[in-house]
Amino acid sequence: MYTTKDIAVVILNWNGKALLEQFLLSVIKYSNDAIIYLADNASTDDSVTFVVKHFPNVKIIQNSENGGYAKGYNDALKHVKQPLLCLLNSDIEVTENWLEPIVNQFNNDANTAIIQPKILDFKKKSHFEYAGAAGGFIDKYGYPYCRGRIFDTIEEDKGQYNNVINIFWASGACLFIKNEVFKSLEGFDESYFAHMEEIDLCWRAFNSNYKAEYVGASTVYHVGGATLNNTNPRKTYLNFRNSLFCLAKNTDKNVFFRMVWRMKLDGIAALRFLLQLKPQHFFAILKAHFSFYNNLSRILKQRRQLPKRSGYYTENSIVWSYFIKQRKTF
Repeated sequence: MYTTKDIAVVILNWNGKALLEQFLLSVIKYSNDAIIYLADNASTDDSVTFVVKHFPNVKIIQNSENGGYAKGYNDALKHVKQPLLCLLNSDIEVTENWLEPIVNQFNNDANTAIIQPKILDFKKKSHFEYAGAAGGFIDKYGYPYCRGRIFDTIEEDKGQYNNVINIFWASGACLFIKNEVFKSLEGFDESYFAHMEEIDLCWRAFNSNYKAEYVGASTVYHVGGATLNNTNPRKTYLNFRNSLFCLAKNTDKNVFFRMVWRMKLDGIAALRFLLQLKPQHFFAILKAHFSFYNNLSRILKQRRQLPKRSGYYTENSIVWSYFIKQRKTF
């Protein structure tokens, strides 16, 4: 049986002193017997010095370079031995007893490998937060969405998602995973650098018959966009490119059909940005597609080596459902 002593809360940091000043105290206060690590991605500010001085019980893992979210965690977690990992963004405020429901669910279902808590918006605590909300799902063309957030529509938290359910992906903002499962999947795909790598990890876990779940009794508050906000074309580029990586690598035998339709839908999204007078985002999607083509041989090699499983999606097309049928909530 797991206890909170079996959890390693690992916070990835890169020049994030201000966020650590604001949020680390809540993690320490409410994490009971969990072991807290700061995994530093070769910061050039004094964030590590700050933590060592003010929070000496936090264990420091010093990465040799800033390899982004994926490589940063891959490098850091080699040094972590606890059986349960919590990958926690530095811009998250946790709440009292946030770990107990997570531990209970791991104990209740031995097949559970990945868990996400309820993620609410730190800036508007009555509403869900964009990155994860109440658990992630995906449509047949690889577009992710969440209970509580579909595209730009964010729901108010009225207790409608307080249950425990199976989900397809858990948000990397606050992701619990069994250490042995993370290592058996060989961690994150470092080619992603940042964004969508948790969806790829969860997809590979699904294809390997592991279970991901959402636990609504555990709540955290996420600032979101603290390192790269939604208006940044760089984020558009990474999201579109990495989503194509996920679909091509992990989908079932109908990959060609799905990819053709996905290319068409991405073209419509690019045109929409152009009509909204956002040319930088239009070019970000074009750049994402060119990068995908440049990486295609590597991705196809990965695809041949990975297991596949059907039945992963809950929507034929979330784009059609949201924009044409005007269905705005889960």
